[in-house]
Amino acid sequence: MAAVGALAKKVWSIRRFLVLLFTPLVLLPIIISLPPKEGKCLYVILVMAVYWCTEALPLAVTALLPITLFPFLGILPSNKVCPQYFLDTNFLFLSGLIMASAIEEWNLHRRIALKVLMLVGVQPARLILGMMLTTSFLSMWLSNTASTAMMLPIANAILKSLFGDKAASKDLNRENEENPASLQQNKLYTVPTELQFLASTEDKDLMEEKEVVIEVPMDLKKEDEYRANIWKGFLISIPYAASIGGTATLTGTAPNLILLGQLKSFFPGCDVVNFGSWFVFAFPLMLLFLFLGWLWISFLYGGINLRHCRKKKSEIRMDAEDRARGVIKEDYQKLGPMKFAERAVLFLFCFFAILLFSRDPKFIPGWASLFTPGFVSDAVTGVAIVTILFFFPSQRPSCKWWFDLKASNTENPPLLSWRRAQETVPWNIILLLGGGFAMAKGCEESGLSVWIGGHLHPLENVPPAVAVVLITIVIALFTEFASNTATIIIFLPILAELAIRLKVNPLYLMIPGTIGCSYAFMLPVSTPPNSIAFSSGHLMVKDMARTGLLMNLMGVLLLSLAINTWAKSIFQLDTFPAWANIHGENITSLLPDVKNVTLSSLNKI
Repeated sequence: MAAVGALAKKVWSIRRFLVLLFTPLVLLPIIISLPPKEGKCLYVILVMAVYWCTEALPLAVTALLPITLFPFLGILPSNKVCPQYFLDTNFLFLSGLIMASAIEEWNLHRRIALKVLMLVGVQPARLILGMMLTTSFLSMWLSNTASTAMMLPIANAILKSLFGDKAASKDLNRENEENPASLQQNKLYTVPTELQFLASTEDKDLMEEKEVVIEVPMDLKKEDEYRANIWKGFLISIPYAASIGGTATLTGTAPNLILLGQLKSFFPGCDVVNFGSWFVFAFPLMLLFLFLGWLWISFLYGGINLRHCRKKKSEIRMDAEDRARGVIKEDYQKLGPMKFAERAVLFLFCFFAILLFSRDPKFIPGWASLFTPGFVSDAVTGVAIVTILFFFPSQRPSCKWWFDLKASNTENPPLLSWRRAQETVPWNIILLLGGGFAMAKGCEESGLSVWIGGHLHPLENVPPAVAVVLITIVIALFTEFASNTATIIIFLPILAELAIRLKVNPLYLMIPGTIGCSYAFMLPVSTPPNSIAFSSGHLMVKDMARTGLLMNLMGVLLLSLAINTWAKSIFQLDTFPAWANIHGENITSLLPDVKNVTLSSLNKI
């Protein structure tokens, strides 16, 4: 096995080297066949797309390529590229990550998870619902990966209390399968050795006893299959809930923030997308998808069984549920009473969310109207709140300390130290966001977005509602094999220009594309949460494929329903807005020149 592993690593290293070397060479004709600036920008984007999809370089390192390639190729000067890596959108995301670090530092997330599980109950279907609700809520504020990694140990502890160690039952089954006398013609497991001996006699009464006893192992077999399915249902529900929950807030996942950043780049006049308006749109969609996903997972893996819903539960299952209830209560009691630091973090977290919601809710004036218009953004709110974490004391301060000269001078540590923030915040995601914004800026400045818009004539006759479904399907399939962040960085400029061509509100296409890239359910490699759940060893690829296929279809249909109903009133999708109209006029004025340049360059070839 060690030799096979070493060989696999060597093959991967060679493959990565070949991708790094030959990708830029293979794509060189693009620079020659297209207009100068547009061709160079498209060349850089395709090179980055290949590197992102193959992971020939780390994702964050690939995101840094515009800093070197754009200036060298004459696309953008460095003083315009580098600021894209530190836009206010990046600081909004950073503030969310730091708040998540404080929540994890004081185990507030674990307390919330265990409390929810105590409330929903310990029946398998209810526990799956509790897991999904908790994971999705945490994923709204923490990263999807962190939410999954935190919930899986809790799920495993509950499952072991319900069913015992699954590995032991697997070994028992393997022994029965390897025993040549273990199966009868009716596919039932045999009785123990003593009963086999008694069954060999000619006593009819003993034969009847054998027939009675042999039914017990069949029940055990069904019980073992039930346990295996419930185990899979638990494990697969957690990463799915994390992916769904991350779509509910702007800071929940990187693609949402990339949409916000690219809107500011392509359509500076667009101000309808903020934390509050996004939440009003995406939170009901999340709840609806979560409920239908729970029904599907529970039905598929035995949490909800229509045929046996009226049957009385066996004593084995009742005892198992009592044990699970005891494990949850014991873990919650181990946390002890709520500490001062936990209360402080919870208060700041709620204050953080309230300020983001109320900054500019659109239907009434927000608190930002008290300041100079355009000066206060969501990033200002986020950074202001998380700054408090670094000096607010983690222990209740005492007024006596100021007047008692004999009091200890021991330092009261803050709620979050900078060292802890450095260790827990995924800084590579900040660079990845910056790479996406730099790419969008390059598309705009080089005229590549205009060139793309000039070649979308065949799609002008597609009904917008059909376009939404097709876009969501294509992006959901693409993101099964590529990073969610890389996928949306590549597709958003195309969707923006397509919307201008169709004369629809750009948000009508860009929002479904953004959320659709989070609907990656079919493969373990689709998202890090899927990979974490798959690494437990209890799931197979076919389990994710058959469960995720219907999840993808449900996501596409629900997203289409949402964007054509309540989203229209929230984002004014029924009208072609002035901020998009200005962008469209600029494109129209530039299109004749683009066509002439393109035709002349092709004639030279």
